[in-house]
Amino acid sequence: MIGHHGGMRIVGRARDGTTLSEFDLGHGEDPTEQLAIRGLRILEPVDAFGSDDSLTVTWQVEPDPGIAVTIRPAEVEESELTDVSQAVRRQRVAAYAWVESSRGILASEFYRPVPGGRWGLPGGGIDPGEEPSDAVHREVMEETSQKIELGGLAGVDTRRRIGRSLTGEIEDFHAVRIIYRATCPDPTDPVVIDVGGTTTAAAWFAYDTWSDQSWNTAWLEVIRRLVGE
Repeated sequence: MIGHHGGMRIVGRARDGTTLSEFDLGHGEDPTEQLAIRGLRILEPVDAFGSDDSLTVTWQVEPDPGIAVTIRPAEVEESELTDVSQAVRRQRVAAYAWVESSRGILASEFYRPVPGGRWGLPGGGIDPGEEPSDAVHREVMEETSQKIELGGLAGVDTRRRIGRSLTGEIEDFHAVRIIYRATCPDPTDPVVIDVGGTTTAAAWFAYDTWSDQSWNTAWLEVIRRLVGE
């Protein structure tokens, strides 16, 4: 799926429900970094709801004026791309799931080589008018043929990449990935249903071997945070 290209509203709420900050996520921005800039420490993600340009992600936060702020720079793929002022800006909001079962961790394989490896978490673009939770159910089924039960929101991961698109044009690409925790009560042998899409294979990786697999570098960072490494 091409996926959703609209904006995202970020809300930081205190334990008592008071809204401490609310803002639109700008191109290339990371919500955790932006909350920190506003002097807020994230306690836990709360929910993601809405569709198209009304998509809102809420975190429970607390004030922390001394919080350290580190802004991750954009990933520039080619050294000669020094002037990116004419790069086409694109933002893609997608939904993914960290799926656990008696067979291990569910993974999907990308259709083309990416930094660090071919495996990532199943999921994909949010269609127009679609809620993130509905999108992740649909995408996991299309990519792996597995029925899942969603748990809580695990967080939002963002990446900004400046490089060449598949058509050769220079693009400034902002990936915004909403990530859920999920379980699969009745795991089966994974099958890619959406043949011809961006997924070429799917698999269960045992808990004691998942870290040995050829994960995409960005996804490996996300997974290590999810498992607390």
